[in-house]
Amino acid sequence: MNLEALIIREFPVLQHVLYLNHAGIGTLPRRAADAINSFAQASLDYGARDYPLWLTTEERLREALATLINAPSSSEIALIKNTSEGLSMVAHGFPWKRGENVVISDEEFPSNRMVWESLHRYGVRVKEADLSSGDTPVASLLAACDEHTRMVAISSVQFASGVRTELEALGHACRGRDIALCVDAIQAVGCIKQDVQSMHIDFLVADGHKWMLAPEGLGVFYCSSAWLNRLQLFEYGWHMRERSGEHDSKQWEPAASARRFECGSPNLLGAHALLASVELLLEIGMEEIQKRVMQRSEHLFERIQERDDLELLTDPAPGRYAGIVTFRSRNETSATMFKRLRENQVICAERLGGIRFSPHFYTPFEHLDRALALI
Repeated sequence: MNLEALIIREFPVLQHVLYLNHAGIGTLPRRAADAINSFAQASLDYGARDYPLWLTTEERLREALATLINAPSSSEIALIKNTSEGLSMVAHGFPWKRGENVVISDEEFPSNRMVWESLHRYGVRVKEADLSSGDTPVASLLAACDEHTRMVAISSVQFASGVRTELEALGHACRGRDIALCVDAIQAVGCIKQDVQSMHIDFLVADGHKWMLAPEGLGVFYCSSAWLNRLQLFEYGWHMRERSGEHDSKQWEPAASARRFECGSPNLLGAHALLASVELLLEIGMEEIQKRVMQRSEHLFERIQERDDLELLTDPAPGRYAGIVTFRSRNETSATMFKRLRENQVICAERLGGIRFSPHFYTPFEHLDRALALI
């Protein structure tokens, strides 16, 4: 089946709305909805008869996610409830010493700011870098680092402005300074290629409900093998034991793999849906998906810059953007624009006093033009 036929089959949402909000909550492809329905029907008819089989789905998901971000092994992949949980595991499990600091940016989503600010009780300081203060965002982040910096925590793509971090350059610099790199990749995984090895990422966290096209409630946590035994655990339960099925044994130890971060009963319904969506992404290939996402961003840049009444807020320089395009009108408020767009079935978001469009690889260019014509 060619790609266009695949898109028509998998995304009936195209028949109903102009969906430009994958940076908020993505759509479900048909195969993910089918996986949810099949799981629900099996539970309705047979209860938990197939639980052992469901657990193999969970392992297949870890392997698919490892492939998606080029992790060395699925043993470095944990399945978590959301991005905030994964960031908290890193922040409060890291071996901090009083007086050390973590560098973040001034554009972070609350989840990637609050978790680090909560470390003040341990005497850990947060240093906030102005991403616009240097020649590049990476230069701004590195300029904020000092001899007490133990970690840089940054979003791969900023949620409001759409600014993209050059992670290979940042990861190389952090590795040379013995600084850990923690990446909130929720606005990147499933949208643009994320390679934890070439980017020298120590920790990567991402929810499945945005660009990975899955339901809320399940995400990925990558912890490099160098840190698996160095992060302190603070959640415990049956699922994180090395021998998770030996319920009668009073002897236990944490799993040697990243499953040590999964304390209790897994979200198996979510695992079926996320696996279906990730397999779709892998089937198409992240190179093709990234190319198509970038083409749609560039199409929006061109159309917005053609108009005197619109101001582009996302940096269109090569390497500085991904799937998010934010802009505002010189003539009307974002609230007025947003209301009109919603009334005309354009699903998007308000950010930075303007409008944020975030089309995915399957979004028709015609939908972009129709949405802009409403402004």
